Amino acid sequence: MADNPLYDIRDERFGALVIGSAALEELYCGCRWTEGPVWFSDLDCLLWSDIPNERMMRWTPDGTVSVFRSPSNYVNGNTRDRQGRLISCEHGGRRVTRTETDGSITVLADSYKGKRLNSPNDVVVRSDGSIWFTDPTYGILSDYEGHKAESEQPTRNVYRIDPSSGAIEAVVEDFIQPNGLAFSPDETKLYIADSGSAKHAVPRHIRVFDVVDGRRLTNSRYFCSLDVGNPDGFRFDVSGNLWTSAGDGVHCFAPDGTLLGKIKVPQTVSNLTFGGPKKNRLFITATRSVYSIYTKTNGAQFP
Repeated sequence: MADNPLYDIRDERFGALVIGSAALEELYCGCRWTEGPVWFSDLDCLLWSDIPNERMMRWTPDGTVSVFRSPSNYVNGNTRDRQGRLISCEHGGRRVTRTETDGSITVLADSYKGKRLNSPNDVVVRSDGSIWFTDPTYGILSDYEGHKAESEQPTRNVYRIDPSSGAIEAVVEDFIQPNGLAFSPDETKLYIADSGSAKHAVPRHIRVFDVVDGRRLTNSRYFCSLDVGNPDGFRFDVSGNLWTSAGDGVHCFAPDGTLLGKIKVPQTVSNLTFGGPKKNRLFITATRSVYSIYTKTNGAQFP
């Protein structure tokens, strides 16, 4: 383990999570900014977003890479709902959408209190079917990852879409730039990254909230901060360890917030997800490329 330059070990617990002989594999290059990886276990493929090229890409284990959707309306974050449908955050449309089984697109959210959303960034689905997403302004700051425009919302919020009524509710309104988010494996907590330090003098941190009645967030508190880069997308493994994107790779934090170690990646990491038949393969989107590495642990996210 000590001889593998991929790993920066900070705590002995990291050794139980990573494979000493594992290699970081580059699956594809040639993108401009990769994001939103999502694994389709039933279709045995990985989808991800190439935001500035306005396309979504698909990789299969035989090494084939193809265009899944183009134009993509500058899709950023992706996930799947409990029926296996694709849920996406569109910078271009400033909305959250669902791709139906016939390929048609349903708009789930595009406004709040009569005003357009900023640019939905990342999204997760709870087991009750509720959809939670972040809404920073990155997609309207320039024409590179969306369409330059003025923000209509007074704050940059985290929202919940009710699974029964479709109503949209702001659950957090005090972030600088809310970004990645994920539920703990038991769904009692929601973790949310604030990437506002890229432009503001604020911590590079991830906060954690208690989830009350599956609807409200309470007891906001600090969970961890990064020593390199800004937190973006992240996921949990089955033991409750948080694996997050960072400026120098992937950082792994224990449930108590201790930095266990890092997987070094040669490009700035934007997001990640666990996948493969056993969900023990970590797929990493990083600037121009998509990488993967096998681990000793398994992803906790659904599907």
